[in-house]
Amino acid sequence: MLPQRVKKTITDNPKKLANLIDLVNLPSTLREFVGQSQISRLGCFMRVWSYIKTDNLQDPNNKNVVNCDQKLRSILMGKPQVELVELPALIKLHFPKEPK
Repeated sequence: MLPQRVKKTITDNPKKLANLIDLVNLPSTLREFVGQSQISRLGCFMRVWSYIKTDNLQDPNNKNVVNCDQKLRSILMGKPQVELVELPALIKLHFPKEPK
């Protein structure tokens, strides 16, 4: 069941949802991390989040901060630490812009 706010966003602007779930050819750095040549932005974010949780990369003192290992740094612009709110924007940089 989707929250009402999400339902409204999807019905008001279905292109936003399409941008999240459309398959895209990945650049080499992201392709190596994900292990696929095509994935959606949402799928990519889920893979990165799963990797963070599996490898316990969240800072134990502040769960809003991710301590990046070498593999994660390769896709997050070389940053040693990233706040969770930055993750979607950093992942989005790897995806090509849609022509208008």
